[in-house]
Amino acid sequence: MAALRRAAPALGLFVAVRLTGLLVFAAAAWHRGLSPRARLATAWDADWYTRIAAHGYGRTLFWPDGAVQSDLAFFPLYPGLIRAVTAVLPVTGGTAGLLLSWTATGAAAWGIHLIGERLYGRRVATLMVLLWGLLPHAVVLSMAYTEPVMTALAAWSLWAVLERRWLCAGSLALLAGLARPNAVAVAAAVLVAAGHELWRGERRSWRPWAGGLLAPAGWCGYVLWVGVREGDLFGGYFSVQAGWTSRFDFGAGTLRFLKRLATTPYDLGFSMAAVLTGVMVVLFVLFVLERPALPLLVYTGVLVVIAVGGAGFFESKPRFLLPAFPLLVPVALALTKARPRAAVTVTVALAGLSFCYGAYLLTLATMAL
Repeated sequence: MAALRRAAPALGLFVAVRLTGLLVFAAAAWHRGLSPRARLATAWDADWYTRIAAHGYGRTLFWPDGAVQSDLAFFPLYPGLIRAVTAVLPVTGGTAGLLLSWTATGAAAWGIHLIGERLYGRRVATLMVLLWGLLPHAVVLSMAYTEPVMTALAAWSLWAVLERRWLCAGSLALLAGLARPNAVAVAAAVLVAAGHELWRGERRSWRPWAGGLLAPAGWCGYVLWVGVREGDLFGGYFSVQAGWTSRFDFGAGTLRFLKRLATTPYDLGFSMAAVLTGVMVVLFVLFVLERPALPLLVYTGVLVVIAVGGAGFFESKPRFLLPAFPLLVPVALALTKARPRAAVTVTVALAGLSFCYGAYLLTLATMAL
């Protein structure tokens, strides 16, 4: 395929930097007597996903502080895929999760390249892929987490929107909506783009209508299913999330935590989360100034609003923004205009930060990722 051949150099760079990051992490893990595979395949949320894949839903943990953690907070696509892989291959759930994440990461990188090449040219596309692999928290892309799956589905859905392949865009958005809560951003992008297409005079075509109707079906379907199971059709899922101390409060929780962070000692990861989230917000402002394509603007805007406006798990906010790859557009554009020495210096510095911070997150940090 011509598109894959054009993307090959970018994908090669991406694989190289992620493998280097994994080697640095593995060395740090072995130094501390930890199993690299166990940290990648079973840490934190990965354990919840593999348990759902093996036993279905129904696990709830009650904590002394009043938190009630139900596995219904986790969307079903990823554990369903893990179960399918373990039914076909003689591997454990954790290994299946890693195979899925690594495959999805590659598909996501290709989708990001396609979008970048279509809108900004091949050089910017290559830099977007490279920068995505060099984010300080990009180690998550190598874990049995759902961000790679969501990003792959989102990138290809957005590319389909740009190509006006409405049924494909809606179907991929439907699947993305079954992967993660914040994948509602993909549905929003497809819905707005389809509405804009119809407003421009495409009312005689049924495809934008169909794509727009398909897009939110996965997310809405799971939320309503949890509501039925919990006995509260429209509020059940949000009650489950509240049990995890996760709710949307328009940023009040974020501001409260930032105030505490300024006066109370916390793990380095919390300070880094604040810095990274702040950088992402600045990048969003710069991205808006570039007057981006409407679907990318809506998708990225919803992700940023959810991350900044949501309360709970402040340390996870940078991870929630990993799928927001359009935020890298301003940086990629700036690097294309910079002198080669400056561009190389910035890239090397990002690589060092990414490799070291990724190793820290999985071997030294006491907070959940």
